[in-house]
Amino acid sequence: MRYRGELHDVTQARLDTERFLEDLARVAPPSAPEHPDDVLLVVAELTANAVQYAPGPFEVRLRRTFDGVHVVVHDTSGTPPAPRPFNRDGGGGVGWYLIQSLCSQVSVVTQPDGKEIHVFLPW
Repeated sequence: MRYRGELHDVTQARLDTERFLEDLARVAPPSAPEHPDDVLLVVAELTANAVQYAPGPFEVRLRRTFDGVHVVVHDTSGTPPAPRPFNRDGGGGVGWYLIQSLCSQVSVVTQPDGKEIHVFLPW
């Protein structure tokens, strides 16, 4: 799924992911009730970061794996994400920690046109 990189695209990516997960659940129900919400939260965090830190379009790819869901977000920034200190005044700093906690694997692949973040979540 490709998006222009505007703020409302974060919501659209989440809705598109929700449809993917509903279809997936019909053929392979999640092994725990929280798994769909975890995938949605990770997609929302990754796409929000793409809009905030990478100018221009981004892409989200989703696929089922043997025991989970593989999410790839490609954006136009070649700078890998880095943890930031938590800001209690609403300035963020939690997203990258959250992604690391919820995902079984996380990798960042830099490319000439940006980067891809690959995450694997249980299903």
